[in-house]
Amino acid sequence: MTGYLESMRWKQALHAERGTTLVETTWAQVMFESGLADLRIELQTHGLKPDWNPDRPAPGSKPVKHEDLARLIRSFMSHVKSGSLTRQDLEERLLTRTPADARGRARLFLDLYFEIVVEWDAKLQADSAVDFEDMLLQAADHLDAGRVRTDWELVLVDEFQDASRARARLTRALMAGPDRYLLAVGDDWQSINRFAGADIAVMTGFADWFGPGPVLRLQTTFRCPQTLCDTASAFVAKNPQQLRKTVRSAHAAPGEPVRMIIASSADALTGEVKTELDHIAQVAARQRLGGPTPAARGASPARAVTVLVLGRYNFDRKYVPPGTWPGLDITFRTVHSSKGLEADYVIVPNLTCGTYGFPSAIQDDPVLSLAMSDPDEYPHSEERRLFYVALTRARQQVTVLTVAGHESLFVVELVKDQQVDVVRSPGPPPQLCPTCSQGTLVARSGPYGAFLGCSTFPRCRHTSKPLAPETGPAAAQSSSWSDLPPF
Repeated sequence: MTGYLESMRWKQALHAERGTTLVETTWAQVMFESGLADLRIELQTHGLKPDWNPDRPAPGSKPVKHEDLARLIRSFMSHVKSGSLTRQDLEERLLTRTPADARGRARLFLDLYFEIVVEWDAKLQADSAVDFEDMLLQAADHLDAGRVRTDWELVLVDEFQDASRARARLTRALMAGPDRYLLAVGDDWQSINRFAGADIAVMTGFADWFGPGPVLRLQTTFRCPQTLCDTASAFVAKNPQQLRKTVRSAHAAPGEPVRMIIASSADALTGEVKTELDHIAQVAARQRLGGPTPAARGASPARAVTVLVLGRYNFDRKYVPPGTWPGLDITFRTVHSSKGLEADYVIVPNLTCGTYGFPSAIQDDPVLSLAMSDPDEYPHSEERRLFYVALTRARQQVTVLTVAGHESLFVVELVKDQQVDVVRSPGPPPQLCPTCSQGTLVARSGPYGAFLGCSTFPRCRHTSKPLAPETGPAAAQSSSWSDLPPF
């Protein structure tokens, strides 16, 4: 096999360098000689007990695929260069940002990264090439050193909420000299690209980067009705680190509230989306016939009514039912890819909790925290901004769908704040778990009768006594897990 001997020599040399033990055997020995028996004896001499069960659980962390590791290294490098972080910076962050029990893995990652980045930069230099981050940083270096003279009087930066620290540094370098002016246009409420290097602090801390200057708030929207503006704004503005704005709609009619549908199960979501599309088609038909329902903003009877189905992930596409609806133009997008787009109606089909919920519970690889910009302290801050983007794509109305017992925290918050109209639900509105504030209370039963338990059980063991029918919608009487008998 090509490269096999070279690979084995590399492994032997690496183990010798690190002082670790390499146990070797060959396929021929295993198949035709006493390879397995010899391997058992050698493993036992090292204090290991062989287990030939191919289905046994592997100890330790799951191995990272080569392709995933390559993407992780490149993403890490992008953040390091964008932030102009030195090796010393990373070493200090290893001690201050990484929990003690995770430093071993982070240490191994940094050792590997330092070797790769040296080879990466050497290859770039040999090819007289630059990567994207170096292009920005070298341009800023030339400007700061006075090696390049520019005659621009006005620098205009659009989508400023997506600026990385490297882009901010280049922008600041372009401003060096007298009679230079900067016009930055952006919306910190739509800062959703931290994973790609964006640092919201560049915009919220604008004066720290570029000095004081006048701020013009563009607070009139020509897209959304006022009711939708109020719902989306109240939701995202709970984060105290967001810039304060009061968004007003240019349309006279206040518009309809956000519609919420709570499906009985995840399997029922597609059917609920189909029912909602049927509803929109009926409304569109009445609009074309001049019925009492007001027409979509900017719509004309001749054009199709547009519907954006916005998923948190690409696989949310499966909730779009097959078929066509007369008069409707239906498109699926992820929320990230919908920024800048608009439609008459927006449907968010899977506003649920869990790892692949919305807000997402997927965690970035912990080593990225060594290089990425500091996140907002407010819980789910970037996911909240992402949901704000989804809500504000609509010219007429938004419908969000969730699953009973698996409701997103965002669902509970919208219901609690009376910011939605629950049009269909198999039971009462969801209640946030008062113990963990991460799950919702779902009806359960045990040997001692019915009770309410947290949807995140067993992570959270909160229980509550269910309300008697005559007590009304008051809050349930809560108790800790230890107060109640086991079930």
